[in-house]
Amino acid sequence: MNTYAGIPEENATLENSKVMLVTVPYDGTSTWGKGADKGPELFLDASENMELFDIETRTEPYLEGVYLAGEVTENSTPEAMTEAVYQKTKELLNHDGKLFTLFGGEHSVSIGSIRAVGEKYENLTVLQLDAHTDLRPDFHGSTCNHACAVYEASKKHNLVQVGIRSCDLEEMEHVNEDQCFWAHQIAVNENWINDVLEKVSGNVYITIDLDAFDPSIAPSTGTPEPGGLQWYPTLELLRKVFEKCNVVAFDIVELMDSAMPKPTAFLAAKLYYKMLAYYHISNN
Repeated sequence: MNTYAGIPEENATLENSKVMLVTVPYDGTSTWGKGADKGPELFLDASENMELFDIETRTEPYLEGVYLAGEVTENSTPEAMTEAVYQKTKELLNHDGKLFTLFGGEHSVSIGSIRAVGEKYENLTVLQLDAHTDLRPDFHGSTCNHACAVYEASKKHNLVQVGIRSCDLEEMEHVNEDQCFWAHQIAVNENWINDVLEKVSGNVYITIDLDAFDPSIAPSTGTPEPGGLQWYPTLELLRKVFEKCNVVAFDIVELMDSAMPKPTAFLAAKLYYKMLAYYHISNN
């Protein structure tokens, strides 16, 4: 039996797990760096080489159980992939009391999972950590392109965007500037974390594009942008979101295969495990 991070089988069954993990190795619409379809494989490999004791929280999150709920392999069209992710997410959300998590793949994989989570939970906040706004209504003939990842969410839910530093002019009409924390503003605002927390409430879906981080610490992404988020301030924000709100799901996307993917893969593995730690200490 293959398990997340090589944890014991008794901590990896659906019945014994408080966390469900779906992988979506999809890279059908990315427009520059290719290789996000290898992201889940790189993430799972890095997770097996990670210490399972979290020093900060003094916990071992895996003891609460992590169930590998399979992968979505549909890749015929962006629309078919989105529908497959939606159906898989909807199916797993029937298991109440468990945290739904997803690892991509490019950012378009989040469209279907956010859609399903939004149908189950009222008053949903979508917290997006990203270098890009991803607010195009459609791109290259599809509404399910990676550049459209949160357009639907922006129309249906409370979208809060953090770390943004790249945006097309046409997207600006869809940006809620009161809810968007531009990277250049974060760089000079010591109170930015509290400002973000004021906008985030209720049930929360966190979607993290790894290019939200500065490429000095996460270079293996499809479109690395200078001026990104740093590790510890980002963890502080996430921990406080888990403490304040009811985080019902999260995803991490855009880990790309490259000549040297391991530093970014290990960052992704640690980030995922940190979020599990924050989830468990906030719910115990």
